[in-house]
Amino acid sequence: MSAAPEIVVVGAGLAGMAAALRCADSGARVTLLEKRTRLGGLTWSFTHDGLTMDNGQHVFLRCCTAYLDFLDRVGSAGDVHIQDRLDVAVVRNGRTAVIRRDRVVAPLHLARSLLSYSLVPWAERARIGLAAAALGRLDLDDPSLDEETFEHWLVRHHQGPAAISHLWELICLATVNLPSSQASLAMAAKVFQAGLLTDASAGDIGWSTVPLGQLHGARGEAALAKAGVAVHKGEQVQAVTPLHPAGAAGEAGGGARFVVRTATGELTAEAVVVALPHYCVEDVLPAGALHSEPARLGSSPIVNVHVHFDRKVTDLSFAAGEGMAQWVFDRTEASGAGRGQYLAVSVSGADEYIGGRRDQLGHQAVEALGRMFPRVAEARVLSTLVTREHHATFRAEPGSSGHREPSRTRLRGLALAGAWTSTGWPPTMEGAVRSGLAGARVALAATRTAGPGSQPAPGPWTQPATVQEVQ
Repeated sequence: MSAAPEIVVVGAGLAGMAAALRCADSGARVTLLEKRTRLGGLTWSFTHDGLTMDNGQHVFLRCCTAYLDFLDRVGSAGDVHIQDRLDVAVVRNGRTAVIRRDRVVAPLHLARSLLSYSLVPWAERARIGLAAAALGRLDLDDPSLDEETFEHWLVRHHQGPAAISHLWELICLATVNLPSSQASLAMAAKVFQAGLLTDASAGDIGWSTVPLGQLHGARGEAALAKAGVAVHKGEQVQAVTPLHPAGAAGEAGGGARFVVRTATGELTAEAVVVALPHYCVEDVLPAGALHSEPARLGSSPIVNVHVHFDRKVTDLSFAAGEGMAQWVFDRTEASGAGRGQYLAVSVSGADEYIGGRRDQLGHQAVEALGRMFPRVAEARVLSTLVTREHHATFRAEPGSSGHREPSRTRLRGLALAGAWTSTGWPPTMEGAVRSGLAGARVALAATRTAGPGSQPAPGPWTQPATVQEVQ
């Protein structure tokens, strides 16, 4: 690695790939370094007992426009399915209720469904709309929203235990990766405003019809190669160091500003985008580059249990349950299963389960599925497998926004990316892609590529920097 690329991107998750593609589309020479032997970050696939499985299930909403544009950019737009309209079966305590939107304007699109939502007593049901209206009026720029838990706000707005457990918690856990008793009101309000209270179609749910390793990793790698990005897998970055004081923020000047050191050599770069997790990003950055301490964000885990039955036990593509069957996805076709039915069970905010024994977790998941789907009693379990992500997301608790870094560090030309950065979004795939685009814009602004002669590709990859990026 003796060349001197203009921009180096460290980390090839969704944020890093988005940043590298954005920089390359703007004419920069880009090198992407990834310590793993695959791309895609926390969205990856593997083979077990002849099935292709994802490490965890990742869904998105129609309002995730940056993520959908990313899929289009890498050639994967045709490999996802988006509901014609929001339709979720919620199976709890032996009862099934449905959250389905009507084809009317928001927020009336959910009114009929919520008024008939049988898991919540009528007395509590009648108050849901009032809380939803109040939630929609919150100012997302108000810093006080990050000083209160979502549950505390719900209780103040007269939401009962059934409404919190069977409705608000259902959505909060899946999107913020924390229960409402721990989740920041700021993050929960963002989810509900963006996905459910502003645009009627925004909350329609989408998911991949192919393994995530293909959707993101393989397709992303091909798109990067076509864009001219030099991808180095198995290359762990040890340090990013300013080459000279000209790297200080606010100073002009071209030429190399940074040295990126790996186990096999060094690269010099005009700008660097570091797209690493919050808990290890400080290990490679120069002292004084950050505004806060990202490691203090902490981590929230996700546990997934993969269950292969010898026969079909449900006709639902996915459903919401509870306990160890928080969300259930039918991945039979995508996995290549030749017989039976393969269900992937996903548990967010899984502090209670992350340390459990594999056999115990598998047994609990099958029991929970049995409470949801009566046909499980007649089926035989062919196999179970547990996958865990101890650091699936940062903990979006009250006070967390103060440790979410802007894309622009204190050093000119050194940018950050990752769903944990100050995107305004919870830790989702949408937040990751948005952070990559923001980090790329900051890096490009510090290079000669950003001069008058550059011709960026049209579309979302050319959006201007936000206030958060340049603060």
